[in-house]
Amino acid sequence: MGVAIRAAGEGDRELVVRLLDEAFQDDPVSGWIFPDAEYRRTTHHKLMAAFADAVFADGRIDVAEDGAACALWLSVPAEAHPENGENGEDEAVELRELVDPDNERVETIARLMAEGHPAGRAHEYLWMIAVAPGRQGEGLGAALIRHVLERCDREGLPAYLEASSERSTKLYERLGYTFTDTTLDLPDGPRMYPMWREPRTVLG
Repeated sequence: MGVAIRAAGEGDRELVVRLLDEAFQDDPVSGWIFPDAEYRRTTHHKLMAAFADAVFADGRIDVAEDGAACALWLSVPAEAHPENGENGEDEAVELRELVDPDNERVETIARLMAEGHPAGRAHEYLWMIAVAPGRQGEGLGAALIRHVLERCDREGLPAYLEASSERSTKLYERLGYTFTDTTLDLPDGPRMYPMWREPRTVLG
């Protein structure tokens, strides 16, 4: 059975933020950013909202038609992604001030991801993918990813992501991604696993 997928619009912001918040509450990286579980319950959604707004502004968000999953994508040009905004302000600092001003870990994760991001080749970047906790294991996430990877293959574009756990790398490997052999190590925290996918030749 296929998964009906559509592009999210402004009216889907609340749905997207809720999906991200619920799906990543117990994620190792989210747990490192917000170590106190109770504080995470009340603050984590602000970080997810900031990520969603950034992609609504500059990328594309796909959602399953039934609202059970979403995927956040950015089309990254060949030039290195700038770490500073047009006004010269550091985007990592801006993110911390927006989300949780006294939490330096918000800034740290933003810097680490920006510094580790590959440059030199245009690619599609899967920033985040979220499936409602009660719907995980149904193939919704894989369907959302394939939806974009099929276009990547047609257009000869590579793709990139950071897996937030070693377990999740197995799903991405099945979709053609390969671990880059260099982890992103959070200070006294978990590792993230950058993964790259070369486009596949489309026959016919």
